[in-house]
Order: sequence, then C-alpha cells, then structure tokens
Amino acid sequence: MDLKLKDACFVVGGAGSGFGRAISEGLAAEGALVLAVSRTAWKLDELKTAFPKNIETLTGDITTDAVHQKIVDWASAHRASGIVINAGGPPAGGFFDTGMDSWDEAWKNVVRWKIALTRLLMPLFNAQAYGRIVFIESVSVKQPVPNLILSNALRPAVVGFAKTLSREVAAKGITVNVLAPGYHATAAMERLFVKKSELQQITVEEAKAGFEAEIPVGPMGKPEEMAGLALWLLSPLSRFVTGQTITHDGGLVSGIFG
Repeated sequence: MDLKLKDACFVVGGAGSGFGRAISEGLAAEGALVLAVSRTAWKLDELKTAFPKNIETLTGDITTDAVHQKIVDWASAHRASGIVINAGGPPAGGFFDTGMDSWDEAWKNVVRWKIALTRLLMPLFNAQAYGRIVFIESVSVKQPVPNLILSNALRPAVVGFAKTLSREVAAKGITVNVLAPGYHATAAMERLFVKKSELQQITVEEAKAGFEAEIPVGPMGKPEEMAGLALWLLSPLSRFVTGQTITHDGGLVSGIFG
C-alpha cells in the first residue's frame, strides 16, 4: 500500500528509541523527511547515519519552551504535514510512595508541554488546512496499570484534550488521534520489570513473564509493529479517522471499547 508519505515532512518526538525511533525509521523508509527529536545525541546520530537523506535531528528536551520554538521554526519552514507528540512517561509508583512534588512534575512532563506545543503548531496547520497530530500515550488511559498512578491519572487528561481539539479542527483538514500502547519491548517496560521485581521480591525475568502472561496474543509487542499504525494515522489515507484513542495492546484491555 502506498501511504502517500513520500516527500512529506514530519516531527517525531522521543526519536532516540522505542516508538519514536520506530516511527522515524518507518517514515524515512517511506520517503518522508523527519525532524527527529531526542535528548540523546548519539542515538540521533545513529538514526541520521541509517537515513542520511531523510532524517534531520534536534537534540534537546521536547518538554521545554526552547525546543518547542525550534520545532515550530522547522515545521513552518518545511510546511510539516504532522507531528508525533511523544516523550518518556512519569516514574513508576503507587499512591503512598508518590509525593506532591512528583504530581506537580508529572503535570508538566505528561500534560502541560503537549498542550503548549500543540498550541504553537496550530497556526501552521490551520493556514495550510492540513495536519496530522498523533499523541503516543499508554494503555493506562483505558485500563489502569498497577504501580503507575501518575500515568493512570494524568494521561487521560491528554485524551480529553485531544478529543476536544479534534472536534474543533475537524473541518479544517486536521486530525488528532491518540495511540495507547500496551506492553512492548521498550526501555520503559524494562523499568516496570525492575519495579515489579522489587515490590514482589522476584527476579526481573519473573516479573517480565508476569507481564507477558497478561497479554492474550503472547509475547511483548514490538515498537515497529505499532509504528505501522502510526504511519497510517499520519498519512492522507486517515482523513476520516479523528478524535480516536486506539490501543495497540495484544488484547490486554478487557473492556469492550478497548
């Protein structure tokens, strides 16, 4: 299938590893030009080496105003078709071991910066009457994950924001969607394995097996598998899909709207 992404331009956050890396690679392979954003320069260098003609890089913290301005400048200069709004999640923990400072930080690192960056990009998308916005969140927006109280509580706020925005801009050729990945082979999951092993006094391998036992299809998902879905949402073919939160979870969510 031709996703019609050749020569289109996109911004991808968290591009150094995990979902952001897989989506950047997928877009580049389709012939798109990608501004890959990450705090880790050597990971971006690897990506640039693999796709020298299709990857441009920006090293910095995507949650900060300074990086936001650089993203907007690049997106405006290249008439970007869309953005993947993605970064690392909040630390693991339950209610009783999460203080108010952590709640305040999580608001800034999970919710606030995404709203701020979206607001800065909307004039561009409105002016060109086209845009694709994809948020990478977590299965926790549909089904709480044990020991992830900050994610369980705050990521749904992004879903509410995205849904409301999607209806306000739908007639302008702009779509807004959320991908909610379940358990995938990423660095974030490795941290959850360690947390679970500490809480239950089991090995990390046993903790991983416990997570995988919850997935009906079996082993952990792969970032490149979800990347294929993200690429379609970023393409012109997804015109009629907006305001959706789509889980990519191997059947993990047990509710009928999973």
